[in-house]
Amino acid sequence: MSKTPFDSSVFPLRHLLGIEGLSPLDITLLLDRANEYVELNRSVGGKLDTLSGRTVINLFFESSTRTRTSFELAGKRLGADVINMSVSTSSIKKGETLIDTAMTLNAMHPDVLVVRHGSSGAVKLLSEKVNCAVINAGDGSHEHPTQALLDALTIRRRKGRIDGLQVAICGDILHSRVARSNIHLLNVMGARVRLIAPKTLLPAQAERLGTEVFYDMKAGLKDCDIVMMLRLQTERMQSNFFPTVREYYHFFGLDYTKLEAAKPDALIMHPGPMNRGVEIASDVADDIGRSAIREQVEMGVGVRMACLEVLSLNLAAERPVADPNDSPVIDQGEHA
Repeated sequence: MSKTPFDSSVFPLRHLLGIEGLSPLDITLLLDRANEYVELNRSVGGKLDTLSGRTVINLFFESSTRTRTSFELAGKRLGADVINMSVSTSSIKKGETLIDTAMTLNAMHPDVLVVRHGSSGAVKLLSEKVNCAVINAGDGSHEHPTQALLDALTIRRRKGRIDGLQVAICGDILHSRVARSNIHLLNVMGARVRLIAPKTLLPAQAERLGTEVFYDMKAGLKDCDIVMMLRLQTERMQSNFFPTVREYYHFFGLDYTKLEAAKPDALIMHPGPMNRGVEIASDVADDIGRSAIREQVEMGVGVRMACLEVLSLNLAAERPVADPNDSPVIDQGEHA
């Protein structure tokens, strides 16, 4: 399968900091491009040379398995030079600020920085200090745009559309950047979104996000096309948000009894990592016919290839093209 040429002028953004602000056309463009890469990844071994000579730096201030690995794989499959920075052994651990780190990396002239940070807004701040493209790989409880895009691609491939679907997002909405990005995307693309969670795990005035809010799984899942479960983010919880894990699972963990309220062909999703027996039962998570959890991981590589390509080409349009025949002039000086 061949890859069609891409016109970077049709995507107007230099960075991908969030889903909020993207138009349906922007989202569709990225999903269409990602879909091409999914098919390409399934049919062709080796790698492309689309981003040959470009440098991608993965800068993750929080631990990650799926996102960092898929960004690394995406960059390498496009022929880019990919560098994974280990924050635990970097100058950040010596007291260097985020801004100083940004300025240092900027001086090395990378093409794309992929950044995950524990503070909401940190990635946007960094993007204002560098000349390269920046992709938000998750900032605090704010946004995780590529996760929402891969979720949307999974839904579109399984259901054939996003518009008009009833989507339930269940669990720890309060701390979830995945939920926020998905709410923005699903609303823009014409889906109807429901939030299901205990009151303690919902943001204030959640209805203003353009969603319906439910505190009961059976009522919230009624006639839903998509059931998207979320992990309990205990690392972000500074107090008790529910009595016990056992009680949480009893009321809000997805099992087949609760799933009966959804449509018979409802798609089961989870961004990972999963806490089996906490937010989802193992047999439901592993249901070959209904669970798309493994497929979400596969879609992530294609989505991140599309994002790296689009933003790299936009940046290339701004920068002067180097002449390979030019060589640097070295002043030998009087001590040569």
